[in-house]
Amino acid sequence: MMTDSDNTSPSTGGAPPRWLIKAMTRLHMILHRLTGGRLFNSFSGDDVCFVTMKGAQSGRSLTIPLMYIPYRAGVLLVASQGGAASNPAWYFNLVKHPDIEINHRGKSMKLCARIATSDEKPDLWPICYQHYSPFAEYRTRTNRDIPIFVCEPAP
Repeated sequence: MMTDSDNTSPSTGGAPPRWLIKAMTRLHMILHRLTGGRLFNSFSGDDVCFVTMKGAQSGRSLTIPLMYIPYRAGVLLVASQGGAASNPAWYFNLVKHPDIEINHRGKSMKLCARIATSDEKPDLWPICYQHYSPFAEYRTRTNRDIPIFVCEPAP
């Protein structure tokens, strides 16, 4: 089993270009809104949730689809960006503004996001793989320690 400390030589290629990820995200959001939220609740057969957050630089509210990984009373969000060498833009939003709202199939939750510790991650990765197996491949594409956000109800 792979751990975060494994430094085997991962493939540097294979991650989709950032512009393609952004375009797919925008299209997914448009189609989801056009159907009143009835469609586009999944990606490749796996559930997605819609995460509303505040932009780190703009301060604007924005919503993006991310893979839905239920965890305890909240969710896990994986900042994989398909195994790209850098964190996705939304990673910085959650670091700066951890209060978010998750919408999954019409159910909304207000949560607070925090980055999982290195001690937590070995137990969290199998949960992530169970809900979206490509995360395992994404980890082989990069030397980056892919962050996992643990999103829980605020105390």
